[in-house]
Amino acid sequence: MADNPQRTIAAARPLSPHLTIYRWPMTMATSILHRITGVGLAVGAIVLAWWLVSISNGPEGWQSFHAVSDTPIGLLVLFGLTWALVYHFLNGVRHLAWDLGYGFPKQTAERNSVVILALSVVLAIAIFALAWTGNGGYLQ
Repeated sequence: MADNPQRTIAAARPLSPHLTIYRWPMTMATSILHRITGVGLAVGAIVLAWWLVSISNGPEGWQSFHAVSDTPIGLLVLFGLTWALVYHFLNGVRHLAWDLGYGFPKQTAERNSVVILALSVVLAIAIFALAWTGNGGYLQ
């Protein structure tokens, strides 16, 4: 096959600069994360339904759920659901503030994104630790 000059020119062109210098703004990352956690919470509703059904089936049903939820993967899933719920709630409050016209300046929005991300992790750890230690009230 003969050498195609058009193909050579196209291959020699540089890539668009945004591919090498563009950085995701925190507001974009948190917006995408908000959508992902929303989907995760919808899937997590299945875990919640399983938990409720297992409780309604008495001690044997509860033990079947408990056997899975006490594994490292089960605990990771439960912590992930806890974090997703906290993050989605906090970011939803921020979206409500945006709907009311607050927090639009770029620096404010970027700062609030970092604060919400950090606060969601701290609150999720606190909630999970409270439940894990039995001080949440459900083990008494």
